[in-house]
Amino acid sequence: MATTVVQSHAAFFGAKKEIGARSSFSPSISAHKCRKNSLNKVLAVMAPSQPSRAPSTTGSVKHAMTMTEKILAKKSERSKLEPGENIWVNIDALMTHDVCGPGTIGIFKKEFGQDAKVWDREKIVIIPDHYIFTSDERANRNVDILRDFCMEQDIKYFYDIKDLSNFKANPDYKGVCHIALAQEGHCRPGEVLLGTDSHTCNAGAFGQFATGIGNTDAGFVMGAGKLLLKVPPTMRFVLDGEMPYYLQAKDLILQIIGEISVAGATYKSMEFVGSTVESLTMEERMTLCNMVVEAGGKNGVIPPDEITFNYLKDKTSVQYEPVYSDGNAKFISEYRFDVSKLEPVVAKPHSPDNRALARECKDVKIDRVYIGSCTGGKTEDFMAAAKLLHASGKKVKVPTFLVPATQKVWMDVYSLPVPGAGGKTCSQIFEEAGCDTPASPNCGACLGGPRDTYARMNEPTVCVSTTNRNFPGRMGHKEGQIYLASPYTAAASALTGFVTDPREFL
Repeated sequence: MATTVVQSHAAFFGAKKEIGARSSFSPSISAHKCRKNSLNKVLAVMAPSQPSRAPSTTGSVKHAMTMTEKILAKKSERSKLEPGENIWVNIDALMTHDVCGPGTIGIFKKEFGQDAKVWDREKIVIIPDHYIFTSDERANRNVDILRDFCMEQDIKYFYDIKDLSNFKANPDYKGVCHIALAQEGHCRPGEVLLGTDSHTCNAGAFGQFATGIGNTDAGFVMGAGKLLLKVPPTMRFVLDGEMPYYLQAKDLILQIIGEISVAGATYKSMEFVGSTVESLTMEERMTLCNMVVEAGGKNGVIPPDEITFNYLKDKTSVQYEPVYSDGNAKFISEYRFDVSKLEPVVAKPHSPDNRALARECKDVKIDRVYIGSCTGGKTEDFMAAAKLLHASGKKVKVPTFLVPATQKVWMDVYSLPVPGAGGKTCSQIFEEAGCDTPASPNCGACLGGPRDTYARMNEPTVCVSTTNRNFPGRMGHKEGQIYLASPYTAAASALTGFVTDPREFL
């Protein structure tokens, strides 16, 4: 259970350090040349000149803000903001994909004109990823619409796919948009990223404001480069303690969602801090931020640090300015977790907040396991699953489907040695364990898709999945049952044919 402190619109003062205010490290200026100003900057606003008042009553006024408020203030050219304000925000990047892209393009052309040009051809990122490897004509047509539009507008970042029979024949094709955004350097601290997908919040792991929007809003952003947004209040989640060897970030976010419910963070920012968060890799931080929308969150955010900057070094040459919450910033609520005491959890059907300990579900018989998606299909997710399978020395007892998120992840699965496995790669371990051959990178069965989608639940089966939602029909059949879990728990369950605590094999 979490220790909860609720203090609506009241300042929280750090007891031992100002969490999120960069007190735990001091990156060198050479590591990131545009950080110096942001570190020493005092955010202030000058009081307006009023001749009727004595000069001594005017001067600078300090206003403490959270990370999200600071980002939105900068991008709206404001010196200070309060939760609840409606502001026009300048957008750094807009992402859309094959499901929402055609609708967004249609709205853009309707409202701005058939011959209108987008506001910035280098700030729009278009990524086919959802319904790709299918014979469905309408799904295929969606990708054609994206291609025609990108050629017409000369969009710089269009990750196209033409040969569906062999994804490797398409060098521009990436895969799942949220992981591709990170791998291709489109996620940068201090920026605003909007996408026509609810899991755009994944990018909050980089210390930026990232959130999903609808087609209408995206059509407007496409032409204007800005959007009217309401400033969300911020909830703070302090995760401290050494991460147990059997836990992953998926366990942490399922624990949090189970604590606050799927409506607990509705239109709020969720800021993650603490020693546990600081120890997480970028991919694990992405998992944490990815599912804030499952709690109703507007966005999730993690203070950027050396782990963030090192990840970005070879991915972008664009300068960025990290921001951090002030020590006396106002948080609407605070939750504290001692991670060292947590256990592996799952979300039972049919809601992400239907939390239960994995060991409490040991009698639940399953029919299949699915490892993939923006939440659980990254390189480290497959490495974790392979590590457990190798440690067990056993074969899986149910069909186990593997869908790497991107081309890079797919290559990693076939090339990177799994630590402690004698040089074996994930693909070799998966083959020895009797898993399905890793599929072409895409969103796959995470959201059902056309009936011929790989690993889609076309029958009312029971599945343990590393994906993000388990509502009725989410992965296909309306009577299917989905248990959301970490890659460790998913792999352990594949070995037994029941929902299984990974500690049995680790």
